[in-house]
Amino acid sequence: MQLTPNISLEELTATSTGLANAPTRRERAALLALATHILQPLRDAVGKPVYITSAFRSAAVNRAVGGVPGSQHRSGQAADIHVDGMTSMALARRIVALGLPFDQLIEEFGQWVHVSYGAQHRRQQLTAVRRNGSTRYLDGVG
Repeated sequence: MQLTPNISLEELTATSTGLANAPTRRERAALLALATHILQPLRDAVGKPVYITSAFRSAAVNRAVGGVPGSQHRSGQAADIHVDGMTSMALARRIVALGLPFDQLIEEFGQWVHVSYGAQHRRQQLTAVRRNGSTRYLDGVG
């Protein structure tokens, strides 16, 4: 099912865990909002596919991938993304520069960008780094 011209429900619910990952009506509505307000405008702006490595996660999928229980992935409000030819930091900075109404944006470990859309548009910007075996979140992207 296509949610926007370039984003499908299937790619927002794909998982390699083999576990069931079917969103409820409310979660599908959140995924539609994420695709409409963040992912499709980003795709239009960069002129390239936005690859989604993780978006909606059922409780079982979230546990299997080590996600935190309150993750916005659980409610269909978040996606981990990358764009070929762009570093994750360049992608994060582009999202900020576009003025997209994100809730949270995290450049993660120089590998991907976590972006969420929800009722709030906090525009919180963080950079995740590993230090001494643990994850630290630094304010800002860059």
